[in-house]
This record gives sequence, C-alpha cells and structure tokens, in this order.
Amino acid sequence: MNKIKIGTGDWIVVCDGRKALILENRGDRMFPNLHTREVHEQPGPSTHALGSDTPGRVHQSTGDARSSIEQTDWHDESERSFLKTLADRLNVAVTTGEISAVTMVASPRALGMIRSDYSAAVRKALHGEVAKDLVKMPVHEIEKQLLASMPNSARLNPPSYRCTEGLQRRGPLRAVGE
Repeated sequence: MNKIKIGTGDWIVVCDGRKALILENRGDRMFPNLHTREVHEQPGPSTHALGSDTPGRVHQSTGDARSSIEQTDWHDESERSFLKTLADRLNVAVTTGEISAVTMVASPRALGMIRSDYSAAVRKALHGEVAKDLVKMPVHEIEKQLLASMPNSARLNPPSYRCTEGLQRRGPLRAVGE
C-alpha cells in the first residue's frame, strides 16, 4: 500500500459502487480527525426492477441457426453511473476551489471504474489511492485503517516483534529494527 499524506482540509472519499462518504480532515497530517461532510447513496433495486427484457436473439444470415446475446448487467451499469456522478462532484469541488487535495479509498473494482472518469483537475489534486473497501466501517475505524497506511505512524502503533534467532532455537524477541 502506498504511503499517503492527508493534510488539514483535505477530502477523503471512501466509496464503492453504491455508497460514498466524503470525509474532511479537521486534524493535521500526523493525527487526522475525519468528519463526515457528505454521504451519497444509490438505492439497490432488484434486477427485475432495473431491466426485464429477455436476452435478444440473433438469426444467422444463412441457415436456421440462432444465438443469444448476453444480457446487460444492470447492476454494473448502475454502479458505473453512480461513480461517474461522484467523479463529476469531485471535479466541481476541485475546479471551484472547494478543495485542493483528495484521497480516494475504494475497493479495487470501484477504483478501476472511477479512474477513467477523473478530470485533469481531479488527477492533479489526487494525493493517493487506497485499494480497500472501507465504506461500511464507522469513521473512527476508517481513521485507524488510514493511520496504518500513513508515514510516521510507527510510533502510534506498537512495534512488531520477531525472533532474531533461527527458527530452531528459541531466542529472545526483539523489536524489528533493533
């Protein structure tokens, strides 16, 4: 995971294909204090409510053979539309000067979908991406996950211990880096 830096006033966008939390850092780089600024949700209707047609058929130009056409994945289309709307919101925020830096936290699938919708201004303001699905976590848990991916957070977390001797011998445990 990339080491990210979140400054005061920066936005952290935590999203997946159905929900987006726009958080603002009211703390500093070392101790972020995230507060919810906006929540965007898209209802998840059932498949029959999104599209009810049967798959289409194609008749071959010669003979009696027919083949079916793959049915449209309406949930996928719905997610793409939601993420496009979110990217447009970020573009408006960056171009109007509402924010100067943004960090994206999303599932790898959602990051792959939204990247193509970033404007040049959003790409310039983008400070980092974290490929984790944290949208269902409470804000304080999101803070903990982000602290783990930030530089200089080693003093906030207990050191990891490992045996400095071989696996055959049981030697003393020492902190990594000693």
